[in-house]
Amino acid sequence: METRQLLAFTTVVQTGSFTKAAATLNCSQPTITTRIKALEEGLGVVLFRRLPRGIQMTSAGVELLPFARNIINLTEKARKAITMNGEPHGKLIIGSAQSLTDYRLLPLIEYMCWRYPSVQLSLHSRNALNNLNSVRDGQLDCAFFIGAIEPREGLETTVLCPEPLVMVAGPNHMLTQRQTLAEDDITSSTLIRAENGASYHELFEHSLGYDDTRAPVLELDSVDAAKRAVASGLGIALMPEVTVSSELADGRLVRLPWSPTFRVYTQFGWRQDNSTNPAVTALVSAAAQVVSDQVASLT
Repeated sequence: METRQLLAFTTVVQTGSFTKAAATLNCSQPTITTRIKALEEGLGVVLFRRLPRGIQMTSAGVELLPFARNIINLTEKARKAITMNGEPHGKLIIGSAQSLTDYRLLPLIEYMCWRYPSVQLSLHSRNALNNLNSVRDGQLDCAFFIGAIEPREGLETTVLCPEPLVMVAGPNHMLTQRQTLAEDDITSSTLIRAENGASYHELFEHSLGYDDTRAPVLELDSVDAAKRAVASGLGIALMPEVTVSSELADGRLVRLPWSPTFRVYTQFGWRQDNSTNPAVTALVSAAAQVVSDQVASLT
């Protein structure tokens, strides 16, 4: 079983015909036929049925397909790693919370583009749970997230910095007149949930015993939309302090006298089997430096 045979097989599947596969791979149709036949003989199975209107994969072909794609992908990665002599390169598909993308990671992206021009970054903002699951199943190479420090199955993680959370309200909200707040003051107020799905919301609501009998929750996916909703007096919100520092400074939002009983951290996670990827290693190192410098500049 050779890589070129597997490439012929996957290309036939992709294009739907031997003729189109030959054109895609810039070779003759008899060459494609020969490679497929050799692959079938080597495996002792039939991979395609020839039908009057084209071809159809057999059950053996369906079973082989994901393995063939993985082998081709790994072969290409190995070739690039050898030819680049370990220099970080290739494409990294990264997940991130919106608050981190907008308020923590832009200097990191700039640094990576200048320092490692052969690394192509693709950043996608989604909630932490979806991001980490996508890292585990290979849809993402790595992810930045805010959460508690805890073991995460199948992943390596590193802490970049503590991520302070602050409860905020609009300047005219009644709770801004209080010197102290009880839990009932919080749970009886409309909660505006920025970044719906963020893990710190779950920690917060669990710590205060939120349930369906409490005040309503307004769910918003946008950090900016949540800030505008809070500023207009629709409710209160627990948010990373870094996302509201400007609004707190100019009075558009007010810090309420309440702090969570738990701590969360900005972290970086990647699959354990991706630990030797030079691009991931470079990103981990750069993230630690850039975020550390960023936090130091704000203290």
